[in-house]
Amino acid sequence: MKVYHGSIITCDERNTVAEYLVTDDGRIRYVGDSLPERYAALPVTELGKKALIPSFADSHIHFASYATFHAGLNVMNARSNAEILDMIRDYAANTKDRLLLAFGASPYSVSDGRLVSREELDSVCPDRPFFMVKYDGHACIVNSKLLEKIDKKVQGLRGYHPDTGEMNQEAFFRVSDYVTGSISLPRLLKNMQNAADYMASKGIGMIHSVSGVGFTGDLDVDLERWFARGLDNGMQMRVFFQTMDVEKAVRRHLPRIGGCFATALDGCFGSHDAAMNEPYIDTADDSGVLYYSDEQVTDFCKKANRAGLQIEMHAIGDRAFDQAARALKAALDDYPRVDHRHGIIHDCLPTKEGLEICRDYHILMPVQSAFISWPQEPDNYLASIMGEERAARLNPLRDYQDAGIVMSAGSDGPCTDPDPIEWIYRACNHPTAGESLNVYEALRMCTYNGYYTTFDEVDRGSLEQGKRADMVILSENPYEVPKEELRRLRRHLSPAAPSGRC
Repeated sequence: MKVYHGSIITCDERNTVAEYLVTDDGRIRYVGDSLPERYAALPVTELGKKALIPSFADSHIHFASYATFHAGLNVMNARSNAEILDMIRDYAANTKDRLLLAFGASPYSVSDGRLVSREELDSVCPDRPFFMVKYDGHACIVNSKLLEKIDKKVQGLRGYHPDTGEMNQEAFFRVSDYVTGSISLPRLLKNMQNAADYMASKGIGMIHSVSGVGFTGDLDVDLERWFARGLDNGMQMRVFFQTMDVEKAVRRHLPRIGGCFATALDGCFGSHDAAMNEPYIDTADDSGVLYYSDEQVTDFCKKANRAGLQIEMHAIGDRAFDQAARALKAALDDYPRVDHRHGIIHDCLPTKEGLEICRDYHILMPVQSAFISWPQEPDNYLASIMGEERAARLNPLRDYQDAGIVMSAGSDGPCTDPDPIEWIYRACNHPTAGESLNVYEALRMCTYNGYYTTFDEVDRGSLEQGKRADMVILSENPYEVPKEELRRLRRHLSPAAPSGRC
């Protein structure tokens, strides 16, 4: 048994901050403001200026993909294409891999204002296939060696640009399928273990992984489930199958379906294919891309809902958000379920109608507060493609909170780093006046709500008697840190609970 004394931020519904917490055999046995006599002889961990909180939940990450790119080259912090090319040259010189991977290129965060080209990639990596994914995870650039291998597979697909080496939309998905299918099982497992350890070091105790991205036989879906059962660091993993084929999830006895890729309803702002109700202002008659018709999405939602599955779908633009909300409404009108916990992922540009549906039908929102003031997709770029008024309406966290919609927080890794402190900081420092959350709301979003999203709140997500002792020690009490300085918080992981499961 162990006693903690200090600031115990429970993240419960009442925002209780207690002084004592007692654990035994991985469970919380007591939480309160005084220590009962029966625990008086136990050793006490004095928190001092630190604070104890529940572990965080990453409620939207492409775990197999994140693990793969986490082991590769990250160019997000580069500020010029010359810097990116230097990084690639050094990376190629110091790795013997047959296929080289990089992530994070953005035309909006480099001085050149454009992506590197196939010709430029060839100049620093001419002899091995090179695959560099754009920061938003919806496009890539390939060098000539990789193009030789995949050219026949992507010719004629939307988003095929062999001259520059850029592939987006359907062409990008096909290239991604090829690349993921080229990774050996031992290498993938090693990458996944390293990624899980890294996320645990950030204080994350729960991963909601969206899987099904081109591995032969949907290997990543099954592999993540097996991997989760073998974790011994307390990490929990819940897998969503990114497919519109309901039977695939049913056959695997998975309770969840959806995510991005095959269940993405539109693209993203960075690739100019997020589906909009009004055209982008920088191109004539361009309103983005809806990947499916309303009928297709509604049919999928009805089948999945009737099968008892929990549904999540990617929607970035307001037109896609409306499509998702209407389809989930139609499914629940067709076959009502009291506690379905369906969700719409990202929710970057909501509409009044869509918000009302989400409120009335209790549709959840796994959001990415990391997208707020995102260097890879800066505010001036967003305003340039959709106008100041629409850009100011992006990611309206306060509107969601005040509507009573349950938000959880996720990284969308590998698009952003799984860093809950950053999620909290950005949620509390929204650039649009009136759209910030307070610290309690942000903490609750990043802890309890993530566990709630997958029906795990009964056992985890808040520091309450009887629950698992999945906890994180923060370097300071976040309630005593100015919101502008929340980034200075650091994580100290406490002893974990028993092994993860799926």
